[in-house]
Amino acid sequence: MIVDLKIKRFDPSDSGGKTWWQEYSVDIHKDSTVLDALIQVREYEDTSLALRCACRASICGSCGMRVNGNAKLVCKTRVVEVAPNGEQIIVEPMGNQHVVKDLVISLDTFFDQIKRIKPYVQPDESPESGEYIASNESMENLLTSMNCIMCGVCVSDCTVLEVDSNFIGPAALAKAWRFVEDPRDSKKESRLSELNNEDGGIWDCTRCMKCVEVCPKGVSPMDRIMELRESAIESGNKNTPGYHHTESFYNSVKKHGRLDETRLAVDSAGITNVTRLLDLAPVGMKAMIKGKLPPILPHKSEDHKNIKKLYNKVEGEEK
Repeated sequence: MIVDLKIKRFDPSDSGGKTWWQEYSVDIHKDSTVLDALIQVREYEDTSLALRCACRASICGSCGMRVNGNAKLVCKTRVVEVAPNGEQIIVEPMGNQHVVKDLVISLDTFFDQIKRIKPYVQPDESPESGEYIASNESMENLLTSMNCIMCGVCVSDCTVLEVDSNFIGPAALAKAWRFVEDPRDSKKESRLSELNNEDGGIWDCTRCMKCVEVCPKGVSPMDRIMELRESAIESGNKNTPGYHHTESFYNSVKKHGRLDETRLAVDSAGITNVTRLLDLAPVGMKAMIKGKLPPILPHKSEDHKNIKKLYNKVEGEEK
């Protein structure tokens, strides 16, 4: 089976770094993975190609790359899955991280994000029996997050990190959830408070679902972030733009059957926060000039009464 590869190359030794695309055609077995094809290139076509791999069994997480625009572990990505009809396969280094050479990236930024959430159990005192006892149920609850192999695939495709490098990131926040939920940890409230109030914390996730789609281990980082938000709210952390945004969205749809965008912007900024409201002024002016300014008085949807009934029913069931 002939597979055509288009690989993004990067040479740091060149003045300022040189980037270019290079194409290869290799003959591989029909059941081969993208990693098999890349190794074939490195071993027999171009020994200068730099790539990273180890276990070749989707355990170590070292072979993360972008394949046809999406981050994947190439050791578990079969050629026939991404090129069923013999299409060209485009391979690039993972995104949102520093490229060392060709397909090899540095994980320094990734681990700096992990360190921000204090990734270790912080017990209140020493255990009486010499060890901390946790129920099987509580440990089973942590299994989803503990499946993370620290590959950085979710970080690569995070749309928030593309525009805001201060965002803690999906992997680190999923790891934070693991310690917030650990019954042996005594810092749950302080962890939630920091994640709730910190710039780049849990409210900066835009719920684009990319981290859920690309995670090779089913950790679903976005789901963990949403659970952190719920826990933060339940702990009384409500004085943040993120919570105000969520509350305003909820209330406007309940009342009007559709989103009141003008009210959402004001509520999110905080009606008493003059500085944040002034920050919105330039955006409002540009929207008005282009005829995109939402109406001051919100329109109600035709089915707003039925939508309100749904709200009331769900709220009644929750009570």
